[in-house]
Amino acid sequence: MKARVTVTLKTGVLDPQGKAIEGALKSLGIDGVGSVRQGKVFDIELDGANKAVAEAALKAACEKLLANTVIENYRVELVG
Repeated sequence: MKARVTVTLKTGVLDPQGKAIEGALKSLGIDGVGSVRQGKVFDIELDGANKAVAEAALKAACEKLLANTVIENYRVELVG
């Protein structure tokens, strides 16, 4: 089974990396960029086929390692 975990900064948390990317895009002449928020994506392959168990394991991984839940949100998607 495959999963994708997306981690993003919570609304209101400053994103200096996103600001740097925004500035770089504008300096490259890419027009129409309003703002950029940067995040992380984890593509994870899991053994087994039980979706409920997989989702619970991934949420535990997010809470303990993949996301800093004080400043970040995460989303777990099972894709196969």
